[in-house]
Amino acid sequence: MELLVFGHAGRAVIFFPTRMARFYDYENWGIIASLSARIENGELQIFCVDSIDGESFYNDEVFPSVRIDRHLQYEKYLLEEVLSLIYQKNDGDYVETAGCSMGAYHAINLAMKYPWLFKKAVGISGRYDLTDNIGDFRDLLNGFHSEAVYFNMPAQYIANLNDDRLLSAVRNMEIILAVGETDPFLSGNQHLSSLLWEKGVPNQFHTWESNAHRPHYWRKMAPMYI
Repeated sequence: MELLVFGHAGRAVIFFPTRMARFYDYENWGIIASLSARIENGELQIFCVDSIDGESFYNDEVFPSVRIDRHLQYEKYLLEEVLSLIYQKNDGDYVETAGCSMGAYHAINLAMKYPWLFKKAVGISGRYDLTDNIGDFRDLLNGFHSEAVYFNMPAQYIANLNDDRLLSAVRNMEIILAVGETDPFLSGNQHLSSLLWEKGVPNQFHTWESNAHRPHYWRKMAPMYI
């Protein structure tokens, strides 16, 4: 797995790419440049990880149970290898997750499942239940349901989250959701924010004009929320 690291110190950010995108796209789209001042002054250290969405959720060549298993292998890589690299390169104790579009799903899901590892989670233009059919966006598991699927869809498992230790850790995180007012994922973002509040989890919810699901919007959003 390849990744890019920007910066030398500060808050460590695992920055997940968009749907089927690569670890270098945020740099190519100018989003890293929009954070450059904070990166250079040692406020942020960005770890742009790669994606395997084409091997997991978007791999129509394999059965859905294989897709979710492949995603869990990716999660293991993040927890065992990426976090280890961050601990080697960063002397601080502040790690956050962030992502746009499909990257927002990864950022929020990882932080919700392992909240004791992270201080902050940022989801921009995200979709938080990949089993929903939303407009042109289909159910990525083709109607397949299992325990593994359930525990990787934040909009499903957060509704039934009752573990006091886990909830306490989630409440200690800073959580930010941002989405465009005409984005097809708007209602899903509103639902997730409401679920969190129902569980006593503070979160910030920001709505942007238009669809706001493009890099030129994310260049403005990233410096405000990450």
